[in-house]
Amino acid sequence: MNKITVETDSLSGFCYGVIRAIETAERELEKNGVLFSLGEIVHNNVEVNRLKSKGLKTISRENISSVHPRKILIRAHGEPPETYSIARNAGMEIIDCTCPVVLKLQERIKRAYGEALQCGGAVVIFGKKGHAEVNGLVGQTEGNAIVIENIDEVSRIDCTRPVFLFSQTTKNVEGFEELRKTIADKIEQSGGDTSMLKAYNTVCRQVSGRKPHLEEFARQHDVIVFVSGKQSSNGKVLYRSCKNANPNSYFVEQADDINPEWFSGCSTVGVCGATSTPKWLMEEIAKIIREGNFL
Repeated sequence: MNKITVETDSLSGFCYGVIRAIETAERELEKNGVLFSLGEIVHNNVEVNRLKSKGLKTISRENISSVHPRKILIRAHGEPPETYSIARNAGMEIIDCTCPVVLKLQERIKRAYGEALQCGGAVVIFGKKGHAEVNGLVGQTEGNAIVIENIDEVSRIDCTRPVFLFSQTTKNVEGFEELRKTIADKIEQSGGDTSMLKAYNTVCRQVSGRKPHLEEFARQHDVIVFVSGKQSSNGKVLYRSCKNANPNSYFVEQADDINPEWFSGCSTVGVCGATSTPKWLMEEIAKIIREGNFL
């Protein structure tokens, strides 16, 4: 194979919230040799397996009462209030690693829900149904928030009443703006005033800032290898951005997914990833491509 230059994107990799959760988990594991995480600590199977080898065990909310020793980690995605109640009632010690950005969003949604109850309005969340972060956000509204994944679902919103619109932190800004405009238009068509819509763009700036950067990064290389867990919502969004900027972009979860044929005739390869992708994994994949040592 021809000699190629491989660059790892310096801005890709774990966001602050994930770094904080993983560093906390590693400290606990060094001290005690075992720790329970409520749900996968990060949406990346390779990193989860690395931590599993150190003693991290993933459990569901239904298994809380059976955990021994009685210490549990709340990951960066956050949890609804009832999870904390269940854990405390089970005598658990909670290590809360909810991302500060998510925690602030939970508080904002809780306040907005209080306002919505007073004015007969609704809290709407632009997000992925069933996603861990979204479940935590919906929990701030006693389960009454309306989760919208795309504009086709706007019909579920009663636009004759006030609407408080928020976004899951890892959604894309363009999608949020399109939804905001669609709701505003529907309010006007219903004879209402657009002031009935209170829209808050709560996409994480650290996440949204990566999209234009990755698009530029993708254009600078012949081939892009995007590293992410398949279940990562952020990974899907950022990969699409790379693919749109450079059609020769390929999604891999681990080194085994690399296809040597991708690099035939190319001079430069860019390796990048999601906010849930460990830097060490991107470097490992870059090294394999650089050396042509494919599995």
